[in-house]
Amino acid sequence: MYTALRLQRRLKTELRDGRAEITVVTPDPYMTYQPFLPEAAAGSISPRHVVVPLRRVLGHCRIIVGEVHAIDHAARVATLSTLATEETGAAPTRLRYDELVLAPGSVSRALPIPGLADHGIGFKTVEEAIALRNHVIEQMDIASSTRDPALRAAALTFVFVGGGYAGVEALAELEDMARYAARYYHNVRPEDLRWILVEASERILPEVGEELGRYAVRELRGRNIDVRLGTRLVSCENRVAVLDDGTRRPTRTVVWTAGVKSAPLVAATDLPRTERGRLRCTTQLRIAGTDHAWAAGDAAAVPDLTAARAGRVKDGPSEGEPAGETGARLPDCAPNAQHAVRQARLLADNLIAALRGAPLADYAHANAGSVASLGLHKGVAHVYGRTLKGFPAWLMHRTYHLSRVPTVNRKARVLAEWTLSGLFKREIVSLGSLEHPRAEFELAAAPPPPPKPDHPTGEGGPGSGPGDGSDGRSDGRFDDGPAN
Repeated sequence: MYTALRLQRRLKTELRDGRAEITVVTPDPYMTYQPFLPEAAAGSISPRHVVVPLRRVLGHCRIIVGEVHAIDHAARVATLSTLATEETGAAPTRLRYDELVLAPGSVSRALPIPGLADHGIGFKTVEEAIALRNHVIEQMDIASSTRDPALRAAALTFVFVGGGYAGVEALAELEDMARYAARYYHNVRPEDLRWILVEASERILPEVGEELGRYAVRELRGRNIDVRLGTRLVSCENRVAVLDDGTRRPTRTVVWTAGVKSAPLVAATDLPRTERGRLRCTTQLRIAGTDHAWAAGDAAAVPDLTAARAGRVKDGPSEGEPAGETGARLPDCAPNAQHAVRQARLLADNLIAALRGAPLADYAHANAGSVASLGLHKGVAHVYGRTLKGFPAWLMHRTYHLSRVPTVNRKARVLAEWTLSGLFKREIVSLGSLEHPRAEFELAAAPPPPPKPDHPTGEGGPGSGPGDGSDGRSDGRFDDGPAN
């Protein structure tokens, strides 16, 4: 979206004259601002304000809602299916192009853990965030309405796997929300809720530094959250989370945020890739060894020039990879939003420069820092060499992301929601029926069940007469006689 947005701004004349066309192929007609997913899950932000509609912001681009299945760059052809081709069963569409920009992002990196595919919940999309919110509240409803202690304990146990941004922020925000919601349940107390964070390494939030990582662990444990460092999930079959330290916890909630990998589309191309499956790129954001192909974001392995200045280099260059002054190979830029947004803008500038025969610029960006929320009014931040904790870090987290969320429209709406949430109480409603919108109508439209054999109709049974609550008239009104 950012690349197309910059291209349409800088190619106004060419687009108007018909000398250029920008086509955006995307599975969803919107861009998701992922740093706001935890707050959307907790109800602090409306889901529709976490996404940016592409047709509104890319008014001069052709938007195709579909999925690219393969790219033959040698022939400059992308094979894709759209909603229309899927509906009609037609053959996939072949789309020809002159310049290719690949930014498919990443998907969850799921491991072959028994039961994970059946019971795990991801946290990469706005749909997953809202479904998780509904699920947590639904589990509290189940616990409140049962006398089975085993079912109640499993419903109130929530396991999050992965101690990065997504896992920590999602757990912290939802724990805040559930603790607040517990006051409205007559038989569920905050201390009944059991939250477990499982992290394979010995620290969480590595991006904010070791000191703030330790602080985050203390903060979470102070809220009765069980943080398990150096621990792995080995199974979640039969709704039982089994850890490699021998712990077994019956649970109905396993949230998987343990890393990402490149989107499957990358493997369906004839373009060069790294050993980790990312597109091998140059510092000018071209895909290495090819012409007319560009990449940015999570799926692009872009050499980090700032690492050379800081002296962070690897042992030696691999074939086709850029090397520093000492001949050592540069590490790749981290797959995060901070790099992706800046790469996208430079990519657009370099693409236009290549079309016009101008020199290209190298991507070099010093890390501005990292911020993370630990729930309402709590957070950690490491910005321009300074560390913040607690409320100042939380305020920095909100300020930074408000400045980065696309479009003035979204900024104003998010700010308004934050203001209103400070004046009014949280919403704790579960809208789980949204996931099955036709269920109620299907039930109403289903034919009535046949009468039971032991109660034939017409003889006072359930099929007719006063026993079914109706006097047989078409308007369905009751008689004025005494109740049964």
